[in-house]
Amino acid sequence: MRWAAPPLALWVRGPALLDDALRRAVSVVGARSATAYGEHVASEFGYGLAEESVTVVSGAAYGIDGAAHRGALAGHGTTVAVLACGVDLSYPAAHTALLDRIAKEGAVVSEYAPGTPPAKHRFLVRNRLIAAMGLGTVVVEAGVRSGARNTAGSATALGKILLAVPGSVASAMSHGCHELLRTGAATLACSVPEILEAVGQIGELAPVAAAPKRPTDGLGEQALRVHDALSGRAGRSPEQVAAESGVPLDRVRALLPELELTGLAARGEEGWTRVRS
Repeated sequence: MRWAAPPLALWVRGPALLDDALRRAVSVVGARSATAYGEHVASEFGYGLAEESVTVVSGAAYGIDGAAHRGALAGHGTTVAVLACGVDLSYPAAHTALLDRIAKEGAVVSEYAPGTPPAKHRFLVRNRLIAAMGLGTVVVEAGVRSGARNTAGSATALGKILLAVPGSVASAMSHGCHELLRTGAATLACSVPEILEAVGQIGELAPVAAAPKRPTDGLGEQALRVHDALSGRAGRSPEQVAAESGVPLDRVRALLPELELTGLAARGEEGWTRVRS
């Protein structure tokens, strides 16, 4: 990358060995002022990735970063926090307990020597390390101009896989993700299996979402036509059902009791009605 040289060294606080931890790792980033939706998704992703023995890399910031770290810790997995200050400092201060737990179970990493205070330009430089450490980067929420978009740009420049999570078109925190998806810069990510499919080994495919089952799925063509010809309110005679469905009357008279046995039709004083569809 032209604008940032490789780090001269990395300081690490924690028991995790980076060589091992980053062999199968995903970076999860997003807005600091995240919505409840974004934090929920980041936490679920962190938890799900941890369950699949995938290391979660993020920046320990408020919002999406913190939620991803917490999710990974809840899933008893390894998580790596990359800081824009020395590893002996806690930034943000409100995440001191979180950083201490990450340092106890995973790793807190920085290219800045201990004692180095955080600075605005260091966050942008730090972002390239977050992108570099994962096999891919998932942007959960991001404004059109944001640090998460900067990390996304670093991931693309490094030739890493970039994924983005869709959100509400009315949410400013999803505009950056939607722009990445619209321009083709990122691949859609809606679940942990989809993330693993994008960054994993050949053959690690996400399951195809099954269509919801309906009570009428097992019906034959004529039975389905008879069922559709019934009304949920007014009763209909077999003759009316035959005329509506185009199924012969004798066949209608045979199918209606079958539909009644399966709970899809009911016979009343005014005729046959549909129970549910």
